[in-house]
Amino acid sequence: MNAQVRPAGRRRHGPLKRLVHPLVKPDVFDFWAARLNRSWTWERPVARLVGRETASRDAVTLLLKPNRHWAGHRAGQHVNLGVEIDGVRVTRSYSLTAPPRADGLLPVTVKAIQGGRVSQYLCHEARPGTVFELGQAFGDMTLPASPKGGYLLLAAGSGITPMMALVRQLAGQGMPVDLALTYWVRRRDEACFLDELRALSARHPRFRFRLMLTRESAGAADEGEGRIGEAAFAAFADDLAARQVLACGPGGFVESARGLLDGRAASFQAEAFTLPPVTVVDEGEVDVRLLRSGRTLRVPRGQSLLTALEAQGLKPASGCRMGICNTCACGKSAGTARHLPSGLLAHEPSQALKLCIHSAATDLELDL
Repeated sequence: MNAQVRPAGRRRHGPLKRLVHPLVKPDVFDFWAARLNRSWTWERPVARLVGRETASRDAVTLLLKPNRHWAGHRAGQHVNLGVEIDGVRVTRSYSLTAPPRADGLLPVTVKAIQGGRVSQYLCHEARPGTVFELGQAFGDMTLPASPKGGYLLLAAGSGITPMMALVRQLAGQGMPVDLALTYWVRRRDEACFLDELRALSARHPRFRFRLMLTRESAGAADEGEGRIGEAAFAAFADDLAARQVLACGPGGFVESARGLLDGRAASFQAEAFTLPPVTVVDEGEVDVRLLRSGRTLRVPRGQSLLTALEAQGLKPASGCRMGICNTCACGKSAGTARHLPSGLLAHEPSQALKLCIHSAATDLELDL
C-alpha cells in the first residue's frame, strides 16, 4: 500500500522554530549541524543514499532517504540531485521511479552514460551514506488521483523511469484503467524493470507491455523489433482515438511520437531528456552582457547558453538541462534568443528564458 504524498511546499515550522527563525542563519546552522549528521539542516532538503539495486546491465537504482524538509512528490515527477565529485558540486535531474512509498524512500534509476561524469559516479562510485542535495519534486507528466479512460505510455532508453512510476501507481490502485506500455531499447540487457513489467502484465489483464529492440532480434511473445513508426501502433488502431498518450525519451524519439500520434490520440503529452535534432544555421559569435556582474562574454551562436557560459568558467544554477525544472531560468532584457527545441526566435524584451534550451541569436543582456 503506497503512503499518501504530503502536499508540495515548505513544511510548517513548529512554535519554537518560528520563534528562533529570525535569529538563525540557515547556512551557519547547516555548517555546524553537518559535523554531527550531514542530514541535519535548518530548512534545506537533502537525502542520504541507503541502498543500491541493479536495474539493468548498465543502470542502477539508488534508494534515497530524504530528511524532514522533503515536501513529497507525485508519480512521474523529477528531482534535482546535487553531489560533490572531486571537490566540485554538480547537479543533475533524475526521475523518481515509484509513487510515494510506505518506507519513505525515493528510488532513482541512473543509466551509466559513456563520458557522463555524474552518471558514472552514481553508478560505480557512490556508496551508502553519501548525502545529496535534494531539490523539491517538479514535472507535470502525472496522472490524476482517480484516472479515467485508457492510457498509452511510450518510453525509449532512460525515458522508462517516469513511466515506471506511473505503471506502479496504477498497479497499486488495482489497474483501474486500460494501460499499455511500449518500451524501446537497443538490446534486451539494457532494459530496466523488465521482470517486474512482465510480472505486472501477467497479473493485470488491463495492462499490456511490449518491449521493442532496435539492435537485437525479438525472442519472446511480448517483444518486437525496430524503431518507432506506424507499425508499432497497429495494435491500437481501433482505440487510439480514446487513448491518452504520454511519451518520454530522447528528443528525436519524442518528436517522432508527436508526429505520428498528435491529433490522432485523445491527448498527447511528452518530455524529452535531450534536445531534438533541429538544424540551427546560426554561425559566428555574439556578445552576452551579464547585468549583475557587469561582465561581457563572447559566445558562439547555436550553442545552448548554459553550455556557452560554462565554457567561460561560469557556473549558472542548473538542473535537468532539458528545459523542465526551471532552475536555469533567467531574465533577458535585450536581444534575440533562439529556442533550440523548435528553432523559433524569441525577440521580446523583458522575457524569461531557460539557459539550457536557448542560444544567443544576437547580442544579449541577461539578468546574471
